[in-house]
Amino acid sequence: MGDTTLIQGRYRLLERIGRGGMGEVWRAKDESLGRRVAVKCLKPLGTQHDQSFTRVLRERFRREARVAAALQHRGVTVVHDFGEHDGVLFLVMELLEGRDLSRLLEDNGHSPLPVLDVVDIAEQVAQALAYTHEQGIVHRDLKPANIVRLADGTVKICDFGIARLGHDVGFTARLTGTGIAMGTPHYMSPEQIGGDDVDRRSDLYSLGCVLYEIATGAPPFDLDDAWAVLVGHRDTDPEPPRGHRADLPGYLDRIILDLLAKRPEQRPDDARELARRITAGRTAPAYGPAPVAHRPRTPLPVGARATPPSWTQGLTTGQVPTGTGPRATPPDRTGRVAALAGRHHAGLRLGRLGRWEEAGEVHRAVAAEREHLLGPDHPDTLASRYEVAFVLGRTGHAADALRAYKRVAEARIRVLGADHADTLAARQEMAYALGRLGRHTDAHQVYTAVLAVRERTMGAEHPDTLRCRHNLAFNLGRLGRTGDAHRMAREVAAARARVLGPDHPDTLVTRYEVAYELGRLGRWQEALATYRGVAAARGRALGPDHPDTLAARYETGIALGRLGRSTEALALYGELIGDRARAQGPEHPETLRARHGLGVNLGRLGRWEEALAESREVCAIRARVLGADQPDTLVSRREVAVALCRLGRWSAALTEYRLVTGARHRVLGADHPDTRTARDDEAHCLEQLGRATEAAELYHGVAAPRRAAAH
Repeated sequence: MGDTTLIQGRYRLLERIGRGGMGEVWRAKDESLGRRVAVKCLKPLGTQHDQSFTRVLRERFRREARVAAALQHRGVTVVHDFGEHDGVLFLVMELLEGRDLSRLLEDNGHSPLPVLDVVDIAEQVAQALAYTHEQGIVHRDLKPANIVRLADGTVKICDFGIARLGHDVGFTARLTGTGIAMGTPHYMSPEQIGGDDVDRRSDLYSLGCVLYEIATGAPPFDLDDAWAVLVGHRDTDPEPPRGHRADLPGYLDRIILDLLAKRPEQRPDDARELARRITAGRTAPAYGPAPVAHRPRTPLPVGARATPPSWTQGLTTGQVPTGTGPRATPPDRTGRVAALAGRHHAGLRLGRLGRWEEAGEVHRAVAAEREHLLGPDHPDTLASRYEVAFVLGRTGHAADALRAYKRVAEARIRVLGADHADTLAARQEMAYALGRLGRHTDAHQVYTAVLAVRERTMGAEHPDTLRCRHNLAFNLGRLGRTGDAHRMAREVAAARARVLGPDHPDTLVTRYEVAYELGRLGRWQEALATYRGVAAARGRALGPDHPDTLAARYETGIALGRLGRSTEALALYGELIGDRARAQGPEHPETLRARHGLGVNLGRLGRWEEALAESREVCAIRARVLGADQPDTLVSRREVAVALCRLGRWSAALTEYRLVTGARHRVLGADHPDTRTARDDEAHCLEQLGRATEAAELYHGVAAPRRAAAH
C-alpha cells in the first residue's frame, strides 16, 4: 500500500506513520470531507499462517473498531469509520498531532517529565479511564506508547486492540485464549500475568506503571529479561518513586504506590476516585517546580528592600550575567546602560497610553541591545524580554506571549532563583496566557504553584499574592467551578478592601468578578446589588465615562433583565448608549453591545416591532464593522429572527436562522453547541411552517451528538 492507494474511493493513504503487531497506521486524507485522518490497516497474512489464527486476528480487529467507535470522550481517540477494502480491514481515526509518552520520554533523554506534566497526564488519563470503565470497557494494554499528548496539552488513550467488554467476557476469552496473558510485560498487572480475570483495577495498575516511568524516567521493574519483569510485578514491592526523585510531591508518590498494589482490592476502587485524589493533591498545592540550586533566601517583610551584593554597586541596575563573575560595568558602558534604561521606561509609558505596537518595537530593540551589552540572562535583559511578552499578550498573540514568558521564567530561575518575585511574575503571566489560550487546567496548576510560593515568601495579603488569588478565582470560573470561584473572589475582595481600600481599582475588579459568579449561580438579586456598588465606586474613583465604569453599568442592565425588571433595564441601556457613543463612538463594539441589550429588553416588554428595527440596525452595523460571521453579528442576526418569529413572520425568520446556522457551521464547526442551537431554531421554524419532515431530520441531527456527549 502506498500514496496511490485510495480506500473505498474516499481515504487516500499518504505516509506510513506506525507499524505494530496487528497492522500499519497511515497518515491519510479523507477526500470527501477534505480532512486529514489516520487509517489503521490489518496486515494481510500469508498462507503459512493457520486460518483459524487469521480469523481470530480479523475478529480482534473488528472488535477494536466496535469498542473504539462506542467511545465518545475527549480523552479517547475518535473513530470515524470502519470497513474492508480488497480483503484488508481498515479503521479510520482522528489524526493525533502530538507525541506518545514513549516518544516524549525518548525526546527528553529518558529523563523524568516535569512534575506539572506528570500530574496533568495522570489527571487526564484517570478521567478518560473513568469514562471507558463506566462503559464496561477495560483497555488491558495501557502503556506509554498508547497514550498521546497533543500539541494543545490534551491527553488521549488509543489502541483498544485487546480491550474487553465487561458484558462479553466469553467472547473475548475465545479471542485471547483462556489463561493466556495479553499486554506488555513492563505494564501488566499481577492478575493479568497470572491469566486471571481482570477488571478496571488492572488498568489502574498499568497506569501506575506508566506514571512511575514518566515521573522517574524508568518503569518500576526495569529489567532486560521479560520473565524477570513479570516476576517483579507479581512478587516484588517497587521502590517508592521519591527514592529516584526527591522533588516528587508526596501525594503523587502515595498515589502511584497505591496503584501498584499487588492485590486489586488494595488499589483505588475506580478511576473516578483516582481522578478526585489527583485533583485534591494538585490543588492543595504541596509542590512547585524543582528549585535550581541557589543560596537560601530569608523572606523580606512587606515593603522592605533587599541590599544588593557589593559587586553590583557599579551597575546601573540588576546583576551581572551568569558566568561573568563579580565585576563592575566599565565606565564607557555605564552611559549606554543608563540610556537603555531610559528607553525601557519610554516603552512602558507607551504601553500605559495603549500604544502597544510602538511599545513592542521599543522593547524588542532594547532587549536586543541589552542582550548584546549585558548578556542574555542579565536581569535587565530579562526585564525587556518580559515586556516584549507582555505586549504580545496585549496585542492578541497569546501563544507567542506564552513562549516568551516561559523563556524569561526559565532564565530567571537560573539567575534569581525559583522563589524570586520576578520569577513568580513571569510564571504568573504564563498562567494568564494559558487561560487566554483556553488551557484553563494548565493555567490552574501554574497559578496554584505560584500562589503557594507567594504566600510563603510574601504573606497571604501582599498585593502580589492577592493578584494571584484573584487570577486563580477567575480561572476557577472558566473551569466551571463556579462555587469555588465565587468563594475565592469574595475572600480576595475582602482582603483587598482591607489592604488597598474599598474603592481601589483592584478591589473593584474583584468585586466585579464576585458579581459575575453570583450571576452564574443564579443569585441575580445579589449580583445586581454588587454590580451597582461597583459602578458607583468606579464612577467616584475613575469617572463616569471610564470604560470600567461603563462595563459595570452594562452588567447592571443584564442583572435587571434577568430579574424581569426590563423597564428599568431599558432606561439604563438608553442612558448607557448615549454615554458610550460620546466616550467611544456610535459604532464602537461596546456601544453596539449596549444597543443589543436595548433591543432584547424591548422584546421582553412585547415591543417586537421596535425590537426588530433595533436588532436589524445593530446587525447591519456589526456586519460592516466586525464582519458578517463575527459571533456578535450572528447574535444580532439571531435576535432579528426571534423578533420575526414573535411577529409571526416565519418564512423571513427561517431565512435569518439559516444564515446563522451556515455561518456558525463554517466558523465553529458542525458539533459546536451554538451551531446545534441554530439548527434547533431552524427546525422550530420549519415546524411552524408545516414542514414537519424537514424539521424532524434537523432535530435528529441535533440530538445525535448530544446523546453521544451525554455518554
